[in-house]
Amino acid sequence: MDGAMNDDMQQWLPIRVWRVDGEWRVDWCWFGDTPLREPFYRDSVQKALRLPFNQAMRRNTSIDALRDCQQNHPALAPQMFIHHASRCGSTLMAQLLAGIDRYSVFSEPPPLDSLLRAHLLDDAAAAQQADWVRGLLHAFGQPRRGTEESLIIKLDAWNIFEADFLHALYPHTPWLFLYRDPLEIVVSQVRQPGVHMVPGMLGPSALAFTAEQIAQMSPVEFAVRSIGRILQQGLEQCRQNGGVLVNYRELPGAVWDRLGPIFGIRQSEVAQLERIAGFNAKQPSMDFTPDSARKREAASADVHAAVERWAREPYEALEQLRLASIVSGRVQVPKASATG
Repeated sequence: MDGAMNDDMQQWLPIRVWRVDGEWRVDWCWFGDTPLREPFYRDSVQKALRLPFNQAMRRNTSIDALRDCQQNHPALAPQMFIHHASRCGSTLMAQLLAGIDRYSVFSEPPPLDSLLRAHLLDDAAAAQQADWVRGLLHAFGQPRRGTEESLIIKLDAWNIFEADFLHALYPHTPWLFLYRDPLEIVVSQVRQPGVHMVPGMLGPSALAFTAEQIAQMSPVEFAVRSIGRILQQGLEQCRQNGGVLVNYRELPGAVWDRLGPIFGIRQSEVAQLERIAGFNAKQPSMDFTPDSARKREAASADVHAAVERWAREPYEALEQLRLASIVSGRVQVPKASATG
């Protein structure tokens, strides 16, 4: 079903943005007033698509519908962008916030990743990319449940290379970069690779290596150098654009302690956050068990050597910058979320 954004679509959300026959399109799914409590947006989408209504009724529009949404429907502006280096607690952070009714958390939404990298697929998209991203985030910010006060966006790890683009669009929106000892990240990624850890699977990205470079790398080297580049980019972006640095070791307490003023956490919500933190973020039915020691013990000599060569330096620089910011007390507290 084609069409523009209209009043009866206020409880619909974009679930896919793609290009077909030279035109960019948007798939929508009806969520009603159901909160997004799954670990990732794609999980929430799969759950919603199983509803009989969504199996019978699908909506597909031109990308101009995002502009219509922005012009005709009030919405929350993003209060925080969460960037991360992968496997470092970003899902935990998102799950903590999603457990509070007044937060609307979108965890690694594929439509946003598609639009952030649209210019790499389509030269013509570059001129409209900013408007498309604003329209998409406006659609995400619609108050479907009536309790939302804050819109939080957690991006994919490779989107740190688009952080300057987002900062230019939302210069007053705070953002943070969450990271972890690269040895622990790499052990996790080698054991169960994410899409950006498999050569060629991610598609066009500023993170990508050339085919010639990939041909000369082992899987471990590819993973370590990719993580090293993400850490380096996070460091550079924080230096340039004032991102807040968070080490995995600070979680979960930092969410309601050091970062409490940034997220606007209320003292009455801390007990609920502590309860949520006791569960595994990616498998909420299971209790959380610390795994840093196990990961470090599982690291082979090759992994140790590769991390020291390609990822240790940016990690240590991130730590120096984070500790210096804590000592100086530099914490950016956002203004109340705007509508528009």
